[in-house]
Amino acid sequence: MEHHETLFGNPRTWVGLGFFIFYALFGRKLWLAITGLLDKRAATIRNELSEASRLRTEAEAMLKDAQAQREQAAKDAQSMLDNARSQAADVASAAQKEAADTAKRREKMAMDRIAAAEKAAVTEVQQAAADIASRAAEQIIAQGFGPEQDAPLIDRAIQGLPAALAGRRAA
Repeated sequence: MEHHETLFGNPRTWVGLGFFIFYALFGRKLWLAITGLLDKRAATIRNELSEASRLRTEAEAMLKDAQAQREQAAKDAQSMLDNARSQAADVASAAQKEAADTAKRREKMAMDRIAAAEKAAVTEVQQAAADIASRAAEQIIAQGFGPEQDAPLIDRAIQGLPAALAGRRAA
């Protein structure tokens, strides 16, 4: 005897029928819940991508600003360095000029001191020579001159007095 399975005797039929009933009762709700979760996940991903894009744009802008600030800082530093070099050169030049002026003043002071010392020495030598000549003349006059010999010498000395005074005034 052959055994024929009937439609309701086949387990596949019951599984299919159970699935169909389950789908009919809960399918729409499950479908809405699953699509809702997937839509929510897609929206979250979309928001995260949008936020990432915005952050990337901000980061690029910040990078450009930082590069511009770095370039400006480098320019400012170079400008400060050039300015400092210029000021240092000016200070060195002024110090060199001041040192040269000081050396000239000291040299002039030394020359003035030397000239004053020379003048004092010449005056001292002249006074000493005059004193020696005066003493020698006194001794010579005291030894060999009498009143008749003194008169012509005194007359010559008086006549030469204006020329001697004029010579001193010129000097």
